[in-house]
Amino acid sequence: MTLDALALDGREKFLASLIREAAVLALEGFRRQSGAAVSLKGPQDYLTETDGQVEDFLRERIAQAFPEDGFLGEEGGGAPGEQVWVVDPIDGTANFARSIPHFCISIAFVANGVVQLGAIANPVLNDYYFARAAQGATLNGQPISVSGVEDVSSSSVEMGWSNRRPLASYVSAVQSLFEAGTNVRRSSCGALGLAYVADGRSDAYAELHMNPWDCLAGLLMVKEAGGVTGPFLSAGGLADGAGVLAAAPGVAEIMSAATGIALQDGQDFLPDTGLQQKRTA
Repeated sequence: MTLDALALDGREKFLASLIREAAVLALEGFRRQSGAAVSLKGPQDYLTETDGQVEDFLRERIAQAFPEDGFLGEEGGGAPGEQVWVVDPIDGTANFARSIPHFCISIAFVANGVVQLGAIANPVLNDYYFARAAQGATLNGQPISVSGVEDVSSSSVEMGWSNRRPLASYVSAVQSLFEAGTNVRRSSCGALGLAYVADGRSDAYAELHMNPWDCLAGLLMVKEAGGVTGPFLSAGGLADGAGVLAAAPGVAEIMSAATGIALQDGQDFLPDTGLQQKRTA
């Protein structure tokens, strides 16, 4: 089924309202969270009550508004389809659980083989990022763009860590980046790390493995803000996760060399969609 522009307009308007409603729930949960017990899904993989509450809310609202669309959430799962909402109810849960105000909600809408819409909300700062394919990216309604950094010695990048890849690979990538002359940070919230590349606060973000709910909205934002990314959907990322790279053009090659993640040279389509790969000039 092909989604037309009018149908996408409706989802765009819906998403702009939905992300704000979800942010209210997340902020209420954050204010209650201090000192509360948290669970572990795995090593350094936290789960709070708010994760489930926000995801349930999003799942129900989307099902009511667009019952024909699929849903894929970090906590409750789901199945990718021709049209699917991909949701992380709380990204940066380790921060959230320790009352560190650096977390967000990330929502992406995928249709026609590409990420069409993306929204990220930082409830504590009242920051709302939004992007639509081929229509740019905004922060609180104002257009944003990646940084114009060209000198790596003046750059600052973020490198996320994943236990799905060998620790030695992560250490090697970070060492290469430091040796290249950049500053490397880690803030434990990949979706916001990508948003900060889109608005120029950070010059690049990379992680050797990310799940789709953590990165699809942010990758769209970086591309729409003039940045460079690696392939994710075409690398099978919607089903299995994949490496993520997003950068200002001036440091993209350095990030790619350090991480081993290739740079994308065209539109990132889902594999086997029957859609022709578009190439940029």
